[in-house]
Amino acid sequence: MATKEDFFNHIEKGYTTKGEHIVMGAAMLNGEAVTNAHVKVPLKTMNRHGLIAGATGTGKTKTLQVLAENLSDKGVPVLLMDLKGDLSGIAQASEGHPKIDERHAKIGLPFEPKSFPVEILSLSEQDGVKLRATVSEFGPVLLSRILDLTVTQEGIVAVVFKYCDDNKLPLLDLKDFKKVLQYATGEGKAEFAKDYGRISSSSTGAILRKIIELEQQGAELFFGEKSFEVDDLTRVDENGRGYINIIRLTDIQDRPKLFSTFMLSLLAEIYGTFPEQGDSDRPELILFIDEAHLIFNEASKALLEQIESIVKLIRSKGIGLYFVTQNPTDVPDAVLSQLGLKVQHALRAFTAKDRKAIKLTAENYPDSEYYDTKEVLTSLGIGEALVSALDEKGRPTPLAATLLRAPMSRMDVLTDTELKDLISSSKLVKKYGDIIDRESAYEILNEKIEKAEAEAEKEKAKPRTRARKSSYTRQNPVIKVLTSATFIRGVLGVLKKVIR
Repeated sequence: MATKEDFFNHIEKGYTTKGEHIVMGAAMLNGEAVTNAHVKVPLKTMNRHGLIAGATGTGKTKTLQVLAENLSDKGVPVLLMDLKGDLSGIAQASEGHPKIDERHAKIGLPFEPKSFPVEILSLSEQDGVKLRATVSEFGPVLLSRILDLTVTQEGIVAVVFKYCDDNKLPLLDLKDFKKVLQYATGEGKAEFAKDYGRISSSSTGAILRKIIELEQQGAELFFGEKSFEVDDLTRVDENGRGYINIIRLTDIQDRPKLFSTFMLSLLAEIYGTFPEQGDSDRPELILFIDEAHLIFNEASKALLEQIESIVKLIRSKGIGLYFVTQNPTDVPDAVLSQLGLKVQHALRAFTAKDRKAIKLTAENYPDSEYYDTKEVLTSLGIGEALVSALDEKGRPTPLAATLLRAPMSRMDVLTDTELKDLISSSKLVKKYGDIIDRESAYEILNEKIEKAEAEAEKEKAKPRTRARKSSYTRQNPVIKVLTSATFIRGVLGVLKKVIR
């Protein structure tokens, strides 16, 4: 039977790191924390992505909070998705508690209450820095995948973007895009057919219905200007600590289409904007995606492929993605296989399906002579988790049931006054506060249509004198005789004789 000393040496050797790192807590043996057997995650491998999973109430949010705080302390900016509305307290220091002191004594780590630099962002009408993007920034491929279009419909979207590029029509918001679609099968039908081929009205109608579905989830608030610049997510404060950017999503839990649209556009923008970083000692930015099943459950096959592709490629930009969800099976296997850090809180075995999920979850972790993984998964307490990370050489660390450290900031929300003060002091709120509605495709096409209609009315109103004369001539037999060629020749003949 393994001794406590053997276990300590096993953890100490497996989690030795030379560079900067984050201490998650202390490893546990037989349900008890082994003091100073610290479980460390190297900062160098934090861009290898990760997973925080576990049943409701097991401490996933607090684990997310701990990671965000320690990353900020190391100068790494963070982006958090706050769907439950309980992360704003990171802006205030913890009030402390005897149980926290007791926990940290077992871990062998002093507890230091701290507040952190926080920026509140918003996708909706809630207060905060407004996150927006233009339709043009999405591009035809990404927009088609979000709308889950057929191949034929994707082709039409590509033609619409090409037409707008050729005619200098800015596509800023959804009303711009809808207007061009309507124009393509309406007033501009002949123009489109001549230069781009015939476009089916049934196909444009199907695309319009998909756009309306997106609008019903509040997308009109997201599409437009001023576009959010992703570089603003990488700010540090005057003390060199990374900003913790918190997106308030409490009012869009029932609008998963908008959430997945935003997430995919953000990842695509970051991937397209950030330079290649290579094998650096620290990540450039870490994103925590809470309630990750909202993205994957609502995603089409094409959208899932896009997400999987970005997860694989974005690592080289120094970006780490951390998915937070109740069950690891919520995350597709292709994404799960890319995740380096796994923090698995307790799972509950109430049904046969639950037991099957636990078995599958256990198989995702390295074998350990110190644990029966399936048994540990159902016996972990609140604030305890199985941890498996990557060392500085990219190798999996030993599996460790871990007593996790407590957050240094408040484990509760800000008061209304505190939140208002935080938002009012933000420089980014002022930068992105005004909605810009400059002239774009909608206004330009409306003006073009109105001009064409006015020209048509003007042409229609011209006098038709020749037509009236001809009509009168045909209707009056006397005029017909007097104006006939035979009659005129006869009159001329008589006049010649008279003159002679």
